[in-house]
Amino acid sequence: MNSINKQKEIAVATVDEIAVDIPKEVIIEETSIAIFKTKDSTIFALENKCPHKGGPLSQGIVSGEHVFCPLHDWKISLHDGRAQGADEGCTASYGTRVENNTVYLLLK
Repeated sequence: MNSINKQKEIAVATVDEIAVDIPKEVIIEETSIAIFKTKDSTIFALENKCPHKGGPLSQGIVSGEHVFCPLHDWKISLHDGRAQGADEGCTASYGTRVENNTVYLLLK
């Protein structure tokens, strides 16, 4: 019998608790995660650590579908956590799901 790897889902907030373009930090299993809501109400989640020097992305400035690290202004994609432009590196990204106004973080 084959086992199917299911993702673990954890409720982290309601949609209303996450302000547009103002990241929210949550701690899951000792990992700090930044939750983002864009102007079109899309929810994203990244490890709260810039790939450059570990700056807290939850304190960064959100513009469109990117966050700018507060330490050195690195531009990080909310889609996949990859640094943009000439910068290199990636921070972990997490899937999200919204159901009945509750935001769920998808963990492997």
